[in-house]
Amino acid sequence: MLVDEIGEKIAESVVLFFGNENNIKIINRLKENNLQFEINKENTTFISNKLENKIFVVSGVFETYSRDELKKAIEDNGGKVGSSISAKTNFVIAGDNMGPAKLEKSTKLGVLIIDEFEFNSMING
Repeated sequence: MLVDEIGEKIAESVVLFFGNENNIKIINRLKENNLQFEINKENTTFISNKLENKIFVVSGVFETYSRDELKKAIEDNGGKVGSSISAKTNFVIAGDNMGPAKLEKSTKLGVLIIDEFEFNSMING
């Protein structure tokens, strides 16, 4: 089974972690103390699905959003936030001081670079 953004090394680490009986005991103790391990989809509210099936990477400093607010707006509108640029990335939202490596990789892969105002048009337009 393939899981988005999970490669062989991370998968091996997960298997090793859950194969350790001490880790299972810790998890069970956390569950007994009501730590929530799953997202309740019924309580998840989306503003829209305008960004459904779209992956965004956020880079730089923004005028009208904090980085966390921008990421939340992506998710609230059905999109996903990627941590790094790949061939699966649809958009890079670029603010001031975008890293040169991200700019180069975006250009190389043909990923569309937009600013926060273009992003606003996507979700509000």
